Amino acid sequence: MMPATLSIACKRGLDTEAWLQRLVLAAGVLFLVLTLLAPLLTMLVKSVQNRDGVFIGLSNFIDYFGNPALTDSILNSLTVAFWTTTIVISIAFVFAYALTRSGMAGKKGFRLLSMLPLFAPSLLPALSMIYLFGNQGILKDWLPFESIYGSAGIVMGLSFWAFPHALMILITAFSNSDARLYEAAKSMKTPPWRVFLTVTLPSVRYGLINTIFVIFTLTITDFGVAKVIGGQYNVLATDIYKQVVGQQNFQMGAVVSVVLLLPALVSFIVERRVQRHQSAQLSARAVPLQPQKAPLRDALLTGFCTLVCGFLLLVIGMAIYASFITFWPYNMALSLNNYRFDMMDGGGWASYFNSLQMSAWTALIGTAVVFLIAYMNEKIKPMPMVRRVLQLLAMLPMAVPGIVLGLAYIFFFNHPQNPLNLMYGTMAILVLNTLVHFYTVCHLTAVTSLKQIDGEFEAVSASLKVPFYTTLRRVTLPLALPAVLDISVYLFVNAMTTVSAVVFLYSADTTLASVAVMHMDEAGDIAPAAAMAVLLMVTSMVAKLLHWLVSHKILLHTQRWRKL
Repeated sequence: MMPATLSIACKRGLDTEAWLQRLVLAAGVLFLVLTLLAPLLTMLVKSVQNRDGVFIGLSNFIDYFGNPALTDSILNSLTVAFWTTTIVISIAFVFAYALTRSGMAGKKGFRLLSMLPLFAPSLLPALSMIYLFGNQGILKDWLPFESIYGSAGIVMGLSFWAFPHALMILITAFSNSDARLYEAAKSMKTPPWRVFLTVTLPSVRYGLINTIFVIFTLTITDFGVAKVIGGQYNVLATDIYKQVVGQQNFQMGAVVSVVLLLPALVSFIVERRVQRHQSAQLSARAVPLQPQKAPLRDALLTGFCTLVCGFLLLVIGMAIYASFITFWPYNMALSLNNYRFDMMDGGGWASYFNSLQMSAWTALIGTAVVFLIAYMNEKIKPMPMVRRVLQLLAMLPMAVPGIVLGLAYIFFFNHPQNPLNLMYGTMAILVLNTLVHFYTVCHLTAVTSLKQIDGEFEAVSASLKVPFYTTLRRVTLPLALPAVLDISVYLFVNAMTTVSAVVFLYSADTTLASVAVMHMDEAGDIAPAAAMAVLLMVTSMVAKLLHWLVSHKILLHTQRWRKL
């Protein structure tokens, strides 16, 4: 009787674990439905209602497209996104080529300097542009155009902010090359320009196309730069803010949000289709390409990279310098007066500590949620249809602009009949919104790491009747620890610097530093706004440094097997 009893007990244990797996998987789908899909659908419903909540069809859209002042914003947004994408892709392409295909010296230094904009809020370059090229800017006379306030300023600010995003993708694309192709071209005495067109360009085409769509999406949906330096040049993101905050016209804000969502969504879908048709660029017999020295080419590329990094340092250095000026441009003495945030509008030092708290919770909770959902989606085999839905939902946040998601959260979580209404106006909704806004990149990072772990671990664990959560804790998590640490610092840094996603959701008790920068700029306290932006950048850099130190120490003990 004992073997039969043991068999029944084991079967019950397996049934319980299977139900637990299904429960966790379903909870992941429910999480993304409630925090992403439901708010977006609620916003879509609001766009076809009047102020009293009565369905009026497409009347709001007709009114919107019948107003030239509003529809001009569509053309303005597309124009800014086009020129920014063109400039950023051109510069990042040459920069990435220099770092991966040339023999120039100082590559590590150039790579480090090129990543600095990742730690700065998008408001920082806009504020710096004002001090450099504004009406009282130190380089105003250098401008080839009349004013920095408008499309030119937006393009310059966005180019600074978007550059490292493009560079990271292109460096990866350039790194995957087969040296045998270049050797064959050299043996056939193929001219360099023809090698570039027939070998180099085809090898990076998918990375280049993906970069174009990523930068286009980032720039057409950005709010911070246009808000600070756009002047009277309206774009879709600032129109949403003006409709909601300035005119309290939430229905028209929903209409503009839907309009802004469309180009971002189309860009995302096209990018996904391109990626789906991407084929492997390296065969099993590929030979890594070793850059060869060419004195003239390397000198030219070194000069180019120096100019680019010089511009990046000029923008950051100007913001830092301006944050210490007593009263620009009349009293240029250095002081710490601009860091007395409690004397300024925007929430004072409390907003900075709120940002620290929000970022810490986002990193802690977000890393756990993202990794658990990614694990269930990648390693657990039951419910294939649910897993496909979960994967689709996990990709969707990348196509949703932050300001659109923030407005959608107002409509969904502020509804009096929503039981989740208790979260509105609290730190919890800021954490939730920020997590969802940056969810896709974290999910892809976790999935990429999990795909590298052999599925035999789960198979062996199942054969030994080991619960999946034990395997997750004792095997999978230690193996994927580098990715987990990367996800945590990514969430922390982006939570510290984001403004568009949270601009509608903070309350008097939960003001954030990034929003405080915007409000200080609106009040004319430009130097204190620059000081807060610099403080956010420094905090993000310190967090990254601590992450590297802690990761290095932890990984020395937990990942020693990788060196064996």
